[in-house]
Amino acid sequence: MTVSSQDCSKTVKHLLKIRFGISERLIKKLKYSGAILLNSVPVHIDARPSEGDILEVLLEQDEKNEDIIPEKMDLDIIYEDDCLIAINKPPNMVVHPTCSHFTGTIANGLKYHLLQKGIRTLIRPVSRLDRDTSGVIVFALNPYVQDCLVRQMKSNIYKKEYIGIVHGIMPSDSGTIDLPIKRLEGSIMLRHVSEDGVPCVTRYEVIQQFDNAAYLKFRLETGRTHQIRVHCQAIGHPLLGDTLYTLPEYEKIHMDLIGRQALHSIRTVFSHPLSNEQVTLEAPVPEDIKHVLEILKK
Repeated sequence: MTVSSQDCSKTVKHLLKIRFGISERLIKKLKYSGAILLNSVPVHIDARPSEGDILEVLLEQDEKNEDIIPEKMDLDIIYEDDCLIAINKPPNMVVHPTCSHFTGTIANGLKYHLLQKGIRTLIRPVSRLDRDTSGVIVFALNPYVQDCLVRQMKSNIYKKEYIGIVHGIMPSDSGTIDLPIKRLEGSIMLRHVSEDGVPCVTRYEVIQQFDNAAYLKFRLETGRTHQIRVHCQAIGHPLLGDTLYTLPEYEKIHMDLIGRQALHSIRTVFSHPLSNEQVTLEAPVPEDIKHVLEILKK
C-alpha cells in the first residue's frame, strides 16, 4: 500500500492491523522473518512511515513441511489461485495425516500438487471434513489468507452448506437445532449435546421427505466437530450410515444402503481475502448419495 497523509502518523503495526487486517500473531511471525518492508527494506513495526512510502508484506515464503510425504494423486480441484485452493473431497479419505493415516490423505496429494508448481508452504485447511464426509474443502496458501477466512467464519461471513439423508419423518419442513456440544468424557473422538458445551447452531430444510427418511439441506452457523451428526442424533433423526451417532432402532439398516454417513459439503461461500469479491464453491452430489435417493424414491 502507498501510505497516505492520513496514515503517515500511524505505526507500521497499526497499519498492518487496520489496513491489512493482519492478526497480532501473524504480525509477530512476519516481523521475525523480515517479511514487512517499507520502500523494499525490512522495517520495524514501531516505525512511522512518511506520506508516499510503500508498505509491503511478503506472504509467499518458503515454508518447510517435512512431516507430510508428497504423493501424486488425482485431486478434484474446484478452484485455485495464488491465495487458496479448494478440493472436492471424496468419501473415505482423511484430510490430514494422522498416526493411523500417514499417507493417502488429501494433504499428501495437495503437497505434491503444490511442489510441482514450485510452491513450498504448509498445508492449511480452513475447516475440516470427517473422513467419510465428502465435498468442498478449502485450503489457505499462506497464513494471512487463513487468518482472514477464520475471522469470516467467526463473523458468519464464511458460509457452509451440506446435504444429507436422515432417518425418519421430519416434524417440519425447516427448523433450527440450537444445542451446545462438548467432547464426550473419556473419548477422543465422540461428542454429545451437553448444557456446559460450546454453542452450536444448525439450520435445516427438507428437500424431499420419503417414507422413513428425509433428504435435507443444512446450513451451519457454527462449525464444531461432528456438529451436524451430533445434532441429527439429538433430535432423533441420525444420518443414514452414521455408525458413530446412530440410535438403536436404526443400527441394523445403516450399511444396507450406503457405506458411510450420508453427508456432503455441497457449497461454501466467502469473501475473497484480497479482492473482497464473493466466491461460491460447489461440489456436485456424489454418486453414492444419488444412488440412495433413487432407492428411496421407489
